[in-house]
Amino acid sequence: MKKKGNKILSGSNRYHFDRKWKRTHRCGELEARSEGEQVRLAGWVKKVREFGDLTFVDLWDRTGIVQLVVDAGNPDLHALAGSLKAEDVIAAAGRVRLRPPDMVNAGMKTGRVEVELGDAEIFNRSKVPPFNVTDKSKANDDLRMRYRYLDLRRDSMQRNIGFRHDLALAVRNFLSSRGFLEIETPLLVKRTPEGARDYLVPSRLHPGKFYALPQSPQLYKQILMVSGFDRYFQLARCLRDEDLRADRQPEHTQIDIEMSFISEEEVFEVAEAMIGDLFSRIKGADPGTPFPRIDYDEAMMRYGSDKPDLRFGLEIRDLTELFAGSGFQAFSSAVKEGGAVRGISFEKGVAFSGSQIKKLESVARDAGAKGLAWIRFQGGAIESPVARFLTKPETDGLARIFGIDESTGSLVLIVAGKRQIVERSLGTLRTQLGTAHLLDGTEGFRFLWVNRFPLFVEGEKGWESAHHIFSMPLEEDIPFLDSDPGRARGHLYDLVCNGTELGSGSIRVHDRNLQEKLFGVIGIGKEEAENKFGFLLEAFEYGAPPHGGIAIGVDRLSMILCGESSIRDFIAFPKTQSATSLMDGAPSGVEDAILDELHIRVEEGKFRQ
Repeated sequence: MKKKGNKILSGSNRYHFDRKWKRTHRCGELEARSEGEQVRLAGWVKKVREFGDLTFVDLWDRTGIVQLVVDAGNPDLHALAGSLKAEDVIAAAGRVRLRPPDMVNAGMKTGRVEVELGDAEIFNRSKVPPFNVTDKSKANDDLRMRYRYLDLRRDSMQRNIGFRHDLALAVRNFLSSRGFLEIETPLLVKRTPEGARDYLVPSRLHPGKFYALPQSPQLYKQILMVSGFDRYFQLARCLRDEDLRADRQPEHTQIDIEMSFISEEEVFEVAEAMIGDLFSRIKGADPGTPFPRIDYDEAMMRYGSDKPDLRFGLEIRDLTELFAGSGFQAFSSAVKEGGAVRGISFEKGVAFSGSQIKKLESVARDAGAKGLAWIRFQGGAIESPVARFLTKPETDGLARIFGIDESTGSLVLIVAGKRQIVERSLGTLRTQLGTAHLLDGTEGFRFLWVNRFPLFVEGEKGWESAHHIFSMPLEEDIPFLDSDPGRARGHLYDLVCNGTELGSGSIRVHDRNLQEKLFGVIGIGKEEAENKFGFLLEAFEYGAPPHGGIAIGVDRLSMILCGESSIRDFIAFPKTQSATSLMDGAPSGVEDAILDELHIRVEEGKFRQ
């Protein structure tokens, strides 16, 4: 169908963009002051509504929606408008006019105006989408990932990706104003152990050798400090071949910061100032700097987690001394074996049913506890399966330690056993109870620093690095590297918000001898250290300054600031839980000829499908 003068195409798509359709405005930019202007717009059809002789078309681009209107006085144009379907791509020209007062849409940015359509052209028609492209859509995650280009058109995804851009821009502006230089580091690097598994890239020019994709720019940013770039940052792409969850992806972006001639406190100050600047610019709020500081041991004792959520209390109390000589063997034997007895008091738990308490017992067991003892204090009475084993001084002691008010009562949950298991199980219970029963959405943001982490943990084959092996030990703990590495703590710190780890950092080792000593603790001898890290060790011999830094996840920070629960909604093209891309089919097989070029052989029947 064509109309002379105003050319309208409805049967075929245009293969090029005619400059006659160059936009004068984007859809969300029209305002009441635009009344009477002749405008040209382009975008996607959101909705078509027909009311008698009038047809209304909602036209959308990422700036917003504007309403087009055409009446039956222009039959060809009216017919074309009536033929449009959701997600068709069109251009439109017409005159801006004010809507009648009773038709104003106060909830829409352009709700006071509409465009009287005078000309239009279809660039591409859309098939019927596999799901409704709106925030009300109930499409499952796999369908959203398969048709990600449609999912990204939803209002919430447009806002999220736009927010992430604003955040990245604000970070760049802030750090640049503080004298930091943005410097890119390589994506094809030498494989070095950093905790997670590497993605490997075969070298065509060097048969049998591989690059690794960087888990972080760790060694390169340290080299930059040796090079004299005393304030570096980068929005760094990092890739880790690890199991996924809501706040973890195989590839992510981090605000990577490194500085020379600084202490731990100065890293905190820069990070807090940056977070404060982001809050001011993006949220119009104050995050409450300086953030509280708490060391790792205290965090585990009080909250059972190295990333505690401070939006609610439910602090863990130590009951070891109270039950050291208890007649209840589960408690007293744990103390005799060098373990701990600890618990939490939950007032709302007074009303819990038996089935609710059984679920809590399952949570504790899943976290490693042998069992969960519960004691209900209510109206001056005590109810518990273990009540007959407890003395009155012990129950009175519990009431005193937890400050239980007889008028309100409380449910006390107790775990006994090895310290790490007690901490983990009570920390899990605390998080689940607090998240489910003590949050109403008005708590805001609670930041804190957790520092002084242990440098080493015991593994199956000896000592292993708890984080990465380039962190400076606390000065008073350096002797433990020889005598008892498990007691050595480091200048390591995490930035936590609302129970989510946003970033990690440390003051780095800058002395070759100390770095080699740390390697030795985890079983890396001098020859292996030279082979894997020789370039870094050599650099330390040419005037390496004291330095340290932090890396904060862009995706996680965006998620937290927007009150969402998954970083996938802030990444344009994320992977699924199985690290696949449903949209393009990655990872995929490779032709034999390419494998031959890369000197790789895939054994038939084992890997190829």
